Amino acid sequence: MKYLLYIAIVSFMIVGCDALSSPTQSQTNYRSHTVQKGETVFSIAKKYNTTGKAIYALNPDARNGIQENGVLVIPAADIINSQSGAVRFVTHKVKRKETLFSISQQYNVSVEDIKRHNKQLYSKQLKKGGKLQIPIAVNNSGTETTTTTETTNSATSDTGKHVVKPKETKFGIARMYGISMAELAELNPNLGENLQIGTTLIVPSEKVTTEASVDTDRFSFYEVLPKEGFYRLKVKLGLTEEQIVALNPYAKDGLKEGMILKIPKENNTVSTEEVSTINLETRLSNKSKKRIAVMLPFLLNRAQGDSINNSEILQNERTMGIALDFYSGVLMATEFAKDNGISVELDVFDTEASASRVGSIIAQNNFKDVHAVIGPLRANNVEKAATALQRDDIPVFSPLSNRELKISTNVFQTLPSDELLENGMINWIKDHSAGRNIVVISDSKRSAQKQKIVQALPNAKTISPRDKGFLYVGDIDKHMARGTAENWVIVETTDPVLLSNVVTILNGMPQDYKVRMFTLDKSKTYDFDDISNMNLAKLNFTFPSVSRSYEYDEKDPFLISYKNKYGVLPNRYAVRGFDVTYDVLLRLASAEDMYDATSAEFETEYIENKFRYAKKIFKGYENKAMYILKYTPDLTFEVVE
Repeated sequence: MKYLLYIAIVSFMIVGCDALSSPTQSQTNYRSHTVQKGETVFSIAKKYNTTGKAIYALNPDARNGIQENGVLVIPAADIINSQSGAVRFVTHKVKRKETLFSISQQYNVSVEDIKRHNKQLYSKQLKKGGKLQIPIAVNNSGTETTTTTETTNSATSDTGKHVVKPKETKFGIARMYGISMAELAELNPNLGENLQIGTTLIVPSEKVTTEASVDTDRFSFYEVLPKEGFYRLKVKLGLTEEQIVALNPYAKDGLKEGMILKIPKENNTVSTEEVSTINLETRLSNKSKKRIAVMLPFLLNRAQGDSINNSEILQNERTMGIALDFYSGVLMATEFAKDNGISVELDVFDTEASASRVGSIIAQNNFKDVHAVIGPLRANNVEKAATALQRDDIPVFSPLSNRELKISTNVFQTLPSDELLENGMINWIKDHSAGRNIVVISDSKRSAQKQKIVQALPNAKTISPRDKGFLYVGDIDKHMARGTAENWVIVETTDPVLLSNVVTILNGMPQDYKVRMFTLDKSKTYDFDDISNMNLAKLNFTFPSVSRSYEYDEKDPFLISYKNKYGVLPNRYAVRGFDVTYDVLLRLASAEDMYDATSAEFETEYIENKFRYAKKIFKGYENKAMYILKYTPDLTFEVVE
């Protein structure tokens, strides 16, 4: 509306001036321009061979940003107008590194006028040696308008110079002046891959931000692609419109192709701040039918095969057993959802543990209306499904694999990664380490973990096993503290012999040694017969975990319902199937879609698992919710955090 008002005012001024001006003055013209998607004031100024300052003078509100379909008043003094005089043409041979913009500046004509008389430029790029017909306006006196110094200056006065400073990048400089990387390259045809400090660049005369560099430890740059809006970037980057605008105020009027955004770098640490746990059952706002696709390896094609050997049969039975147990939990979750008024349509597919079969399932079935896919189980099959469904932004939940998957913005990893568990345990120890004597026992295979611990806890004492992979009592005793100080011993090894050796020594320490044992990874090494759970309990053994264990005597509705239906209590795969599926259904019923229902600011918790999804930059979502557990004297696990 404001732009239309400006047109009316300018029109009035023109009419008024016509009555008073000389014939020469009456030839001043204006035209209107409807803003197209992706255009900037700078690109519009180039198009009409005018300056940003001239556009801002006639459209003051444009300084606050321009919007698609908005109308701007454009000064037409530099536009070729057949009414102002004759037009003749000159032939221009394109030289190396020339651009349409540089040629338009040379002849003082607009890029659009060059294209109008060289139709091939609408579909093809400039080529060295190509010939262009350049229109040259001739005024009534027969003088070519391109020779006047005043006109040339007005055409180039919209540009300035920028001297490259330390730590500045091409992305940062383009962002600073509100132009795309392509426009920066067009202004500086000789710009190489690497910027040199002190290099002088041609840039627009006005800045949109004050800094061309950012804290590279915390931020990076992203160039907006064609047709990308705030919703697409939320899926891709995990950033809301408000978060993007807070970091890039000039984006408040919308995203444009080529716009350079400052975005936060991926943070793979676990927050030590308290995160609120919410009950989504009390926040249901979208109870429309939810369509869920479940992909599991039931292996029905191999159930009666005669040509497979015993080992394959056992492997198939184990895989099939996991799939069936998980699926039993899925079914229970749909029943609980229905009890909350959520209607569920379940599409179940047998992946046959085959990536090609996953591809066939997606190709032969309509997934357009699917709200979420749960499965497959194997990481490579999850990647196959996620890649095939990424174009439609269909969320794919990886239920049992914590391996970092390939780039797919629609993947939800429901299991925290090993790295996240390690970081979470280190952070917890660091936060509670005051007054404790920290000792790290590590073998060579866990040297990376030892390095991480020492970096976080520089005062920690380190012990390595002897050449034959064991320790004597004295090797540990000399690093221990007596009296009131607690000895926190972090053990990092995959060798069951060394682990048994260390646990035995720590349990044999005198009573005035207060010892507590930790690890960053309670691996299968702890399942060996020589590793006594009783001895671990005496050491208050503490470790990170993706889940907790439920109490068998609890009167939980899920446990009761499951036992009534199947005659047994659920195992960990059945519980996982319930927890993952029920969380997915409740999130879908509490928001418009899954992407709106994900936030790292809260977490949900069910029978054994909890979920707090955070977006990984240019990748999918990962679950950052984890437990820190401690062995108790009665051989149960206590949740420490």
